[in-house]
Amino acid sequence: MSGLFSSLHNTVKAINAQGRALEIAGKNLANVNNANYARQRVVLGDRGTTLTATGVESLGLEALGVEQLRDSLLDRQVMREVSVQAGLQAEQAGYQRAQAGLGQTISTAGAADSTGAGGNGLGASLDRFFNAFQTFAASPTDVGGRQSVLQAVAMLSDRFQQTDTRLAQVQDDLDGQIANDVRSANTLLGTIATLNGQICRFEVNAPGSAVDLRDQRQAKIEELAAKLPVELRDTADGQVQISAKDANGGDVMLVDLAVATGAVTFDGAQLSAGAPATPLMVAGGSIKGALTARDGGVQTLRDRLDTLSSQLVTAVNAIYNPTGASGNFFKDTGLTAGSMSLDPSVTVANLRASDGAAGANTIALAIAQLASRRFSTAGIPADPIDGTLGQFYSGAVSELGQALESANSRIDDQASIERLIRSQRDNVSGVSLDEEMADLMKFQRAFQASSRVFSVIDELLDGVVNRLGT
Repeated sequence: MSGLFSSLHNTVKAINAQGRALEIAGKNLANVNNANYARQRVVLGDRGTTLTATGVESLGLEALGVEQLRDSLLDRQVMREVSVQAGLQAEQAGYQRAQAGLGQTISTAGAADSTGAGGNGLGASLDRFFNAFQTFAASPTDVGGRQSVLQAVAMLSDRFQQTDTRLAQVQDDLDGQIANDVRSANTLLGTIATLNGQICRFEVNAPGSAVDLRDQRQAKIEELAAKLPVELRDTADGQVQISAKDANGGDVMLVDLAVATGAVTFDGAQLSAGAPATPLMVAGGSIKGALTARDGGVQTLRDRLDTLSSQLVTAVNAIYNPTGASGNFFKDTGLTAGSMSLDPSVTVANLRASDGAAGANTIALAIAQLASRRFSTAGIPADPIDGTLGQFYSGAVSELGQALESANSRIDDQASIERLIRSQRDNVSGVSLDEEMADLMKFQRAFQASSRVFSVIDELLDGVVNRLGT
């Protein structure tokens, strides 16, 4: 009797264990398209043995727990590559916005296409300005030519101002993006700290058992890494510590077990975090990418346009008003791209083609020839630029184009690296339909076999209890 009852009890435990394995296989299949899910396995084992009158007897098969198939090293590698990729994408987006702000396209070689956007770019406006003076020089007394000059200079000034304004707006947008990323980072730090506390409580008596919470935490950590680069350290109780690097390479604690220690802040120039607040060395993530674009390519382009505006205004005024007594063509305060404008004293009626007799064209012709004049920073006095005005503008745009092309190339390379690392992790943690279907059939057969054993023992017990004495 005791043998049959013991076997019946062990069979019930086997049915429960195989049922648990079936449940986990089904859960894996349900999460086959969940990128944040790591496949799970039921740990089947014997609870031990006991000594009976007939000898040593097994206590039966049981589901001892559920384990998560993760490789912490690959998780960390993915986290680092995600940070690099997010930084490059944010930098690329910043350069693309700056390109749109120019009002013209940039070829992959970095050259400006002045015919882009309907020929309304700054390069096209510069060409129209000099062409208008060339026409004016050919017919100095023609009213239409005078009007064309004033229209061309108005368009050029407007284009300089609009381009500078748009580039400034791009920088403001990048500031806003950084602020949003900082807020998201702080939210993620708080969420990770909360998940740490939950995992610790659930795993007090069963280390490693809070597998779903661990999946959620890993997903949040990778989201955080996409904002700024972080380092991860595991603790004995299943929690993690998260830190960033300061300027000297030291650790700045961001999450210490179940506590987020000091919010991430951004003052417009420097990212800080921890308690006390410590400046961070940001080497990746979308915050770094936005900062690189804002203070790198976009700011450099604005500086180049200011230099171009200053050279143009200075050169034209020197020709139009060489003695400083007859009034400037451009406002002498408009040496930056954002402030360039025609001097209000210049009208169609008093626009000068020369300082000589009516019909002379020395001033108009000299200004038109500025289009091909080569300036030099080594001259006496030194000019702000080297080469012609058009060459300087093309060079400035080319720098942005090359920065964008470099970002595009690095993104392609980084995407390949990230795919490789993710593929390696998926080989460990990813759900395979074929493997899970095979496991499903295996556990199904095992469940059916255990159920059959249960039926046989039940029939034996029925015979013993109900029919033995008949």
